[in-house]
Amino acid sequence: MNAGRYLHAGLFVLLAVLWGFSFVAIKTGLGALPPVFFAALRFDVAVPLLLVFIAWRYDTWVPQSRADYAGIAVGALALIAGNNGFLFLGQQTITPAAASVMYGLNPLLAPAFAFVLLDQRLDAVSLGGIAVGLVGVAIIVQPSPETLTSGSTVGQLLVLAAAASVALGSVLLRRVDATLDSIPLTAWAMALGAAILHAVSVGLGESTAGTVVTTPVVYAVLVLGVLSTAVAYPIFFVLIRRIGPVRTNLVAYAVPIFAAITSWILFGTGVTPSTAVGFLVVVTGVAVLERQVVREELGRVYQRVSAAA
Repeated sequence: MNAGRYLHAGLFVLLAVLWGFSFVAIKTGLGALPPVFFAALRFDVAVPLLLVFIAWRYDTWVPQSRADYAGIAVGALALIAGNNGFLFLGQQTITPAAASVMYGLNPLLAPAFAFVLLDQRLDAVSLGGIAVGLVGVAIIVQPSPETLTSGSTVGQLLVLAAAASVALGSVLLRRVDATLDSIPLTAWAMALGAAILHAVSVGLGESTAGTVVTTPVVYAVLVLGVLSTAVAYPIFFVLIRRIGPVRTNLVAYAVPIFAAITSWILFGTGVTPSTAVGFLVVVTGVAVLERQVVREELGRVYQRVSAAA
């Protein structure tokens, strides 16, 4: 039981790190590639890698039931196509600070959808913990009237739609309860989601004619496609199934921290005091939400220390 909790915590942190990388990769790629096409391209890279892996690793990796097909459809439409299409389009016209704040509403939306669709209720203290975490995100990105109003209203609504798509999709995926293992389900959802994104890209009239493919753009596509997609998305789907959509979507609070660290490593952008304070606030919010687990773990540590003494 303890090993399972530690494994889930490790996967949660790894997911935050991998999605933190994606901020730098997206920023680099959007300077050269059309947004929806770029969103589809990340899955063009990831899907073949995952299909080879599941064909080697799993005896049963083909959908077997109606619930499996429903899970693939939900993942493709909401978690892949809706999330990435809205997010990449929205980031074209609003600042990173505004996008982070809007996308950071995801953990607040997931409990609302879970309440309606799964009848999962959070008490007032837990809701307060989620609110504290959101305050921590705001401290890290330091939104101001200038940053929040410098982008278009359409862009802000698109990013909010991406956050809502992730929250709704993760809850629906838990409700569908597909029998297919999480990683094969992820691969098929990615394949269908990529096809949807390519169709939308064509419908929007996007074109890659005249695109200059530079080394940074190639690196951005590979980092986004391999690390932030082929590795990260299966972790996301696994966590949804094991710890639930509400807890899994709390990763939106941790991602800005690792995005800031990644920017510091790659571009020399220092970690500001506000980032450090925001991190502590985020940790506080998560601790309040998961207070029962924290209480149990602190109790175990106290017992070990007392026994050693």
